Amino acid sequence: MSPTIPIPTDFTGTLTGQGGAGQVRRSVLPGGVRVLTESMPEQRSVTIGFWIAVGSRDESPEGYGSTHFLEHLLFKGTDQRSAMDIATAFDRVGGESNAATAKESTCYHAHILDTDLPMAIEVITDMVTSALLDETEMEVERGVILEELAMAADDPSDVAHEALAAKVLDGHALSRPIGGTPETIRAVTREQVLEHYRRWYRPDELVITAAGGLDHDEVCRLVLEALQRSGWELPDDAAPVQRRSHLPARAEVLEGVHHLVRPVEQASVLVGGRSLNSMDPDRFALSVMNTVLGGGMSSRLFQEIREKRGLAYATYSFSAAHSDVGYFGLFAGCTPDRAEQVAAMMTDELERIAQDGITPEELDRARGQLSGGTVLALEDTGSRMARLGRAELVTGEFTDLDGSLARIRAVTSDQVRDVAGRLAASRRATVIVGPQM
Repeated sequence: MSPTIPIPTDFTGTLTGQGGAGQVRRSVLPGGVRVLTESMPEQRSVTIGFWIAVGSRDESPEGYGSTHFLEHLLFKGTDQRSAMDIATAFDRVGGESNAATAKESTCYHAHILDTDLPMAIEVITDMVTSALLDETEMEVERGVILEELAMAADDPSDVAHEALAAKVLDGHALSRPIGGTPETIRAVTREQVLEHYRRWYRPDELVITAAGGLDHDEVCRLVLEALQRSGWELPDDAAPVQRRSHLPARAEVLEGVHHLVRPVEQASVLVGGRSLNSMDPDRFALSVMNTVLGGGMSSRLFQEIREKRGLAYATYSFSAAHSDVGYFGLFAGCTPDRAEQVAAMMTDELERIAQDGITPEELDRARGQLSGGTVLALEDTGSRMARLGRAELVTGEFTDLDGSLARIRAVTSDQVRDVAGRLAASRRATVIVGPQM
């Protein structure tokens, strides 16, 4: 069986059983609900996630911040359970429950003992399908979210990352902060949040992924029974929604240096531009290039800026990939009077790779770093649950461990130089968050 399996939206069956994976299966339930599981018989726990392919990019102009607001409100109660009931359900069994909003998806997840999986399915199904969105609770949570945004605004690194996304994706919905802004959170109404909830929280949008000590057929049975009790309509002939398009999107890069004044001792410096989307064929070469450039203590940024010159404590590079566009960034934290010097040094390192490539030793080290990280990441049920979610929502294909490692090992020095050239040739913006200069 191939280590990489395409997943048509109507596919049902076994995806793979090779390459360090347990049996991975996918079913489409009535209503178009998709269930993907990975059986790990040696585990006594399960991580389960309920995914909706809605993120901050999908919000209407009058409802900015609704997706993240919903993430909070779904824990505040249903017709059947109070907020305390939801919290107590997981606390009494030593489990953990949480949620995460991203720019293209929202996930409600729990890590529990295998014997407590029926409870987790019942409770999260109730939250997802039957949230009250009580107006009083919404006002309480509005204050909580404003405090969360204030905490992020006090972190200059967070401010720099949000500003870079806004500068390199100008005009695109992905440029907006996931949590909204204080102004949009104060302005959004219950009716707008409720409309967002009704638009996206539907059977054909729902994806459930789970990994650990489980039986696929039993998970499907429990999910279907919980959904039937919820009152959702589940027609037998309903199909899942199609995945997002990967056609390139339009977005502007606002070039130049953008200085955001904050009363801090250290400047947070980010240089970035457009990168690859989540399905670009060069994404594995990009991972290797990013590892060599700024992916660890042996990376070029760390060695040149911190170890040799002592200009920063923290420095790294990253790439953020979305369905139709991506962007990259080079980060360092340094004293304000060195900000422009450090920004230039980071750019120079990227351009050196684009011009001269990397050494065989760097290629071998990056492959090993990525391969080891991939294997270690998949040793817990949470990572495997998330891998299934990404396969279903983002890539439309499942790649087992052997396949992932083979793709990393197949990257060549020429491919790394070429992808660095693509990034180096892109228009770039520099963000500096620090005191008045």
